[in-house]
Amino acid sequence: MAGPAQAEPPKQTCDVPAYLLTSESSLPKVRATVKTDGKLNILVIGSRSAVIGLSDQSAAFPNRLQAYLADKLPGVSVNVALELQVKKTAEEMAPDLGKLVESHKPDLVVWQTGTVDAMRQVDSDDFRNALDDGVTAMQKAGTDVILMNLQYSPRTESMISGSAYLDNMRVVAQQHDVPLFDRFAIMRQWNENGDFDLFNPAPGMELAKRVHDCLGRALSAFVIETARIKTEDLRIQR
Repeated sequence: MAGPAQAEPPKQTCDVPAYLLTSESSLPKVRATVKTDGKLNILVIGSRSAVIGLSDQSAAFPNRLQAYLADKLPGVSVNVALELQVKKTAEEMAPDLGKLVESHKPDLVVWQTGTVDAMRQVDSDDFRNALDDGVTAMQKAGTDVILMNLQYSPRTESMISGSAYLDNMRVVAQQHDVPLFDRFAIMRQWNENGDFDLFNPAPGMELAKRVHDCLGRALSAFVIETARIKTEDLRIQR
């Protein structure tokens, strides 16, 4: 279970263009649960990139997501849990996703995948089929789903070809009508804009904290936007 933020993060300049924080797909269960029950339970499923480089888990993006959502949704009880699937491909994760949803009973699952598959050069058709199976299982179990694609690293971009995996995640998201959080494009823009030096071979703890905080902030905005939640209405009601 993700805990509350323990320290105020530094101010960031990691702005994200509006087009990367919107989607034609929506999160109907999130919207209904927030408005009706005043709660939001999220399960983040993914690899070590959810916490990598951080000894303090409160600084990881799932915890920062919880903190930002709690701030943006006054009166709503927000809980973000993390289920690590270390070094697992999408195909290795997919069979367990329905069971995880049944166990945690989230309103929303953020499935972070693709990086391990790209590193292992998993066949793109196998990757797409695994995504399809996983999303289908989660939706049947009764949760909204956000797909989160690969993290961006200029140091490995020339060694790992991620284009096929990025394309397949976009296709599967459209087929299942689920939002895609384009982490890859967002992090690449931050690097190109000079917000972060992601090429640094020894980025250090402080950079990791800043990146995770910015990801949590961006993802919180994406959740609210794709759920079509109007925070000013919540402020009036609660």
